[in-house]
Amino acid sequence: MALKIRLSRGGAKKRPFYKIVVADARSPRDGRFIEKVGTYNPMLPNENGQRLILDQERVKHWLSVGAQPTDRLVRFFADLGLIAKAERAEQTKQPQPKAKAQQRAKDQAERAAAAASAE
Repeated sequence: MALKIRLSRGGAKKRPFYKIVVADARSPRDGRFIEKVGTYNPMLPNENGQRLILDQERVKHWLSVGAQPTDRLVRFFADLGLIAKAERAEQTKQPQPKAKAQQRAKDQAERAAAAASAE
């Protein structure tokens, strides 16, 4: 059974409130879960410490038996020092110019360098 530590949404429309739960990966997001290990209320300011409430001992236990946290929870757990901080993926090539535009920029840079060395 693949275990996930994930957020289960509750609260009203436009007023989210999340339970942090350990669940089977096949169960629905807001469906059946094994254990509730904390809460996350994004509507509260972060200063008072009530935004994220965790039972850290239970989280450590579930991580030790192989439960995989979701990306958002990896960030939370890394901030608390429960797991190592995840490395960000490399930027995709999509925002780069196309091949012909890259070649024109390269040629223009070469001409500028040649003109500067000629002077």
